[in-house]
Amino acid sequence: MNVFRLAGDVSHLVAIIILLLKIWRSKSCAGISGKSQVLFALVFTTRYLDLFTVFISVYNTVMKVVFLALSYATVYLIYMRFRNSYNSENDTFRVEFLLVPVIGLSFLENYAFTPLEILWTFSIFLEAVAIMPQLFMITKTGEAESITTHYLFFLGLYRALYIANWVWRYHTESFYDLIAIVSGVVQTIFFCDFFYLYFTRVLRGRGKMTLPMPV
Repeated sequence: MNVFRLAGDVSHLVAIIILLLKIWRSKSCAGISGKSQVLFALVFTTRYLDLFTVFISVYNTVMKVVFLALSYATVYLIYMRFRNSYNSENDTFRVEFLLVPVIGLSFLENYAFTPLEILWTFSIFLEAVAIMPQLFMITKTGEAESITTHYLFFLGLYRALYIANWVWRYHTESFYDLIAIVSGVVQTIFFCDFFYLYFTRVLRGRGKMTLPMPV
């Protein structure tokens, strides 16, 4: 495993832990899109169906279990434990606009027309757009707490580091996964505007990231 993939996995894990701690400590999920978290839980579920049938390494198995457990814990906190604080009126992104094309692409573009391979491809495509309900929610409300933006920053950093991982693997192993690369690049593009606002506003010490109002 190269350093870019390891750093990407750590960044991904840090992002989820930041979000969980934010919810648990504040006893509130205000400003967090439950729809995005359900989509991420669906991503991990469909991607890791081989958990008990294919063994790659202890690290790989442990990370799969951790990501599954933390994603479902986040969904539980939002929709069960602290559901009274869930801001559903602002979490209004139409997820069917994501799921329908993602399902269609999974059947059209895959490496093998088998159930597990189609579901793996579905998870890759879905991960690329799963953050959209959260970004839409921030756009709709016009601001986000700094802890939420820290979560988004590390999530975007994870994708950027995985792009570096693919470049490294191509140069050292002559290996590339076109589906994963294209999906990762698309997801990283979604974060570009956010990264700019994060560095220019949040890191300057503001408690919240306020979006510029349209003219």
